[in-house]
Amino acid sequence: MGKIARIGLAQINCTVGDLNGNCRKILDYVEKARDQEVDLVLFPELTITGYPPEDLLLKPKFIQDNIAVLKEIAKSVTETVAVIGFVDRKRGGVYNSGGDQRGRYQGHLL
Repeated sequence: MGKIARIGLAQINCTVGDLNGNCRKILDYVEKARDQEVDLVLFPELTITGYPPEDLLLKPKFIQDNIAVLKEIAKSVTETVAVIGFVDRKRGGVYNSGGDQRGRYQGHLL
């Protein structure tokens, strides 16, 4: 029989617009998951931006900054796979996205 995968759910309360604070909280929970030998940890929708980001999505810099935070997190997450909600802009729209360092999925927001 193969290895059993341990999956963790990080039900955290993020602050809308606090990208740096939410980043610290995400990294803290990834570390907790790693300490508990979790293979995959799943975070809520729009974890990086907080939910709901509303008018902040009209600011291109806010979207760029949330992607920069995602990249910072990806550099720090090495042992545990983390699926993290963030906002992405593609093909003229804003998308509620999620992903890890290996891939992304998207749902249309605006």
